[in-house]
Amino acid sequence: MSEWRNWSGSVAAQPTSMERPRTTDELAAIVIGASKVRVVGAGHSFMPLCETTGALISLSAYEGQVEIAEDRKTVWAPAGWGLDRLTAALWAQGLSLINQGDINPQSLAGATATGTHGTGAELGSLSTQTCGFRLMLADGQVVECGPDLRPELYQAQRLSLGLLGVAVAIRIHVLPAYYLEERIQQLPLDEVAERLDELSAATRHMEFFVFPYSDKVIFKTLQPAAPDGDFKPGNDIDETPFRLACEIGALAKPLIPTLQRLMMRASAGASRRVGPAYQIFPSDRTIRFEEMEYELPRANGMATLKAAIAHIRKRRMPIAFPFEFRLTAGDDLWMSPFNNGPGASISFHQYAKMPWRGEFAEIEKVFQAGDGRPHWAKRHSLTPADVHRLYPKTGDFLKVRASVDPDRKFANAHLTQLFGLPDAART
Repeated sequence: MSEWRNWSGSVAAQPTSMERPRTTDELAAIVIGASKVRVVGAGHSFMPLCETTGALISLSAYEGQVEIAEDRKTVWAPAGWGLDRLTAALWAQGLSLINQGDINPQSLAGATATGTHGTGAELGSLSTQTCGFRLMLADGQVVECGPDLRPELYQAQRLSLGLLGVAVAIRIHVLPAYYLEERIQQLPLDEVAERLDELSAATRHMEFFVFPYSDKVIFKTLQPAAPDGDFKPGNDIDETPFRLACEIGALAKPLIPTLQRLMMRASAGASRRVGPAYQIFPSDRTIRFEEMEYELPRANGMATLKAAIAHIRKRRMPIAFPFEFRLTAGDDLWMSPFNNGPGASISFHQYAKMPWRGEFAEIEKVFQAGDGRPHWAKRHSLTPADVHRLYPKTGDFLKVRASVDPDRKFANAHLTQLFGLPDAART
């Protein structure tokens, strides 16, 4: 039995086998022969979505290529490709994704199955960009679904948590290749809170980072732009002093507030760069962390962020990482945390070498008080009752799941418990 761990190291699994099929026949043989199946991408989920006691499958070597529609508005893409590989291949063909997040090793299938998103007040998650799937079911059969082909399966698969089958190809909307101008500056938190609507309306993408013991934010915007010289790689947060501050903070927790204020003072300058969208969107994340993220009604976002900061300061909690605040459009996906209207996302991180479970439990209550719903792949404590209460379409989703996988081949222990699936002992 092999051992697998996620990116942060906090989730471990002992699958009976770890598989890298190259062909449809190889994949079908694995799926048919295994009692339990989960698929893994880059392991960036902080919840045990990939944990399994059966076969753990990576599609990184699976056959396939980008298939561009005649109108160049959609492509079929290999579901197991990382977003880094996919976006580079699209750029070579003069195309770009509509939007993406600030981490790009995740597989396309994993990002869409969990509702992963970037930022942009009028832009939805990657799941909203999908318009078709080729899916291997539990019996090894590959079926296709879309808005007009197996529409119920399509609606469930758009954000599926891998419960319906193995996505082998995904049809996704694209745009002509475009460049982005990135600007980063420091602004007072109170000013950003007061001008949030104005600031978000002024640019296609807006986000900011705020350390819990600082009153200023690292404010970042992205806007389509004409090419402007050579592209220069960069990060929104300078990881060299940040890594040192995390290490010192882990050893001497009372120094964390001072370290955060010093870091902000030392990085007070502004920066600007222009480059291909697929290179500007992502940043390198080499400092390991644990993460919880809640999606809130946009009207509640800033007040909830301030409440979380106030809670940390009052309790003098040793939190080494900044909050990340983003905006995302509402959608109509059955299991999307954004299906109740425009959202504000607050990501709460902790350095992986420091305690986080108790801290996350406290801040989760603050997020829930703001009517938040968690990102499925990041730390949360939802119960089946919570899921059914927060997602009115849960019953429809589970009906589709039962129709395509009655023996729960694709359900692991975590998902069985989360959705209250019958006969949990079989997971």
